[in-house]
Amino acid sequence: MPALVPFEDIVHLFGEFRHTAFRLETRCGYASDRAGARYQAFMRGIEPEEQPEHPWNANVRQKAVQGARFSRVRIIDEPPTDGQRFLMAAAAGNVAAGEDIRVLPRAEAVRLKLPEYDLWLFDSRTLVRLHIDDQDVTTGVEVVDDPAEVLAACRARDRAWPLAAPTAEVWAQVRSSA
Repeated sequence: MPALVPFEDIVHLFGEFRHTAFRLETRCGYASDRAGARYQAFMRGIEPEEQPEHPWNANVRQKAVQGARFSRVRIIDEPPTDGQRFLMAAAAGNVAAGEDIRVLPRAEAVRLKLPEYDLWLFDSRTLVRLHIDDQDVTTGVEVVDDPAEVLAACRARDRAWPLAAPTAEVWAQVRSSA
């Protein structure tokens, strides 16, 4: 069993990275989203409002001023789950802050042999593998420094990125077909 640490133990990486922070999201949804008021409102038909002063968005803006960038690829099912729909709807605020968020159909992720776990990749050097249980709760994270595993994550990012579409485009299509 890998050594897991609480997510809070790696939060410093979001402020310390110098060039890139990349996220791969593989889940159909996340318990932390479902527990929130924004998700509950979304399920009642209310679009999530942007949160420009949220600490995440403030950090994204600050890192952008420093020349660093946040990006992520979200794998979505066809049709997207409620959790995936919520994430696409809520992405506008993150994008406005400077994060580049794209989506990739799960069938394409399988074809590309992408990892089946969520991860963060900082400066193409530090891999953080998120451990998430069957109820979509993050139970801990694993910091991976092994060069072969980091390189595999870099290659996965590089396969996924050019084929992923901007979230706003996909969300517009999903909304128009609903």
